[in-house]
Amino acid sequence: MTTHPRSDMETHPDILAMRSRHEMAERVATTPRAQAVETMALITGLYLAASPWIAGFNDFSTLAVNNLIVGIAYALIMSGGFGRAYERSHSMAWAACALGVWTIVAPWAVAGDVSTTRTIVNNIIVGLIALMLALTAAAAARPVDQASGDRSSHA
Repeated sequence: MTTHPRSDMETHPDILAMRSRHEMAERVATTPRAQAVETMALITGLYLAASPWIAGFNDFSTLAVNNLIVGIAYALIMSGGFGRAYERSHSMAWAACALGVWTIVAPWAVAGDVSTTRTIVNNIIVGLIALMLALTAAAAARPVDQASGDRSSHA
């Protein structure tokens, strides 16, 4: 019977770097700018989810369901719904960028004839706002990424 040495986090060779990165991520997440971006992103996601009923195109069921699902996903991703640690949830901002772009092209991409002036204007405006907020969140995390010592970009 072989005994394995107990793995203790205190003996991890990178513990100081990990703590430093975590502290920096907490400082970034608690700034008024980061909190404002998170709040505006939550409101944007909730509006996107409700937009078929607010803007009056809920009879286009495919786009209404699309906006509902994408809006909820965007709100959860950007408000840290899947992870409260900013250093983990900031990387989800890139997924939120993709959701913003999808929102812009959705009136032409979903099944059925849903590309009316109302749907196009609504989705382009909301998609651009969502994209800008996601890019802002991703840019805010850049110092945290650099502090992590990612050597893949140096190769």
